[in-house]
Amino acid sequence: MEQDRNKKIIASHIISAIAGAFIVAQFILIFFFPIEGILFLKILGYILWGIIIILGWLPIYTFKKYGGVEKGKSYIRTTKLVTRGIYAIVRHPQFLAFPLMNVSLMLLSQHWIVLALGIPGIVLSCLSTMGADQNGIEKFGDEYREYMKKVPGMNIFLGLWRYLFKHK
Repeated sequence: MEQDRNKKIIASHIISAIAGAFIVAQFILIFFFPIEGILFLKILGYILWGIIIILGWLPIYTFKKYGGVEKGKSYIRTTKLVTRGIYAIVRHPQFLAFPLMNVSLMLLSQHWIVLALGIPGIVLSCLSTMGADQNGIEKFGDEYREYMKKVPGMNIFLGLWRYLFKHK
């Protein structure tokens, strides 16, 4: 059982590394193949960057504030299940930032090579989240299972819908 878990963790890390390599390649290609492109799409790409920044940093604040993290420890060292703030909308906001980064780079570049790298990057980024829920279940048990039923993993639209209409 432990060996299977370790294999899944290693596979998840490898997938994440490959997905990260796709993002780096997209960044590099943007500088080698600058094109004018459609301004509206570029603006959407920059708006996505703003969302990505929020999805990347807000969890750090939220975990430190509500997760029972000891002073001086990493924000991922939570002792309590956090279901408030951004975590009331999506379970994996930082994981969501990665496929959005691929999309943003595709919109900013509008080059077929960046698009071709972005599609597998999105798929791999989504696959890399598979182990996160298993870790949550192992750490928090049935409480996390109930949380999974209420809050989607990365579907921010469904999460916002549920959040807005649940809290009225």
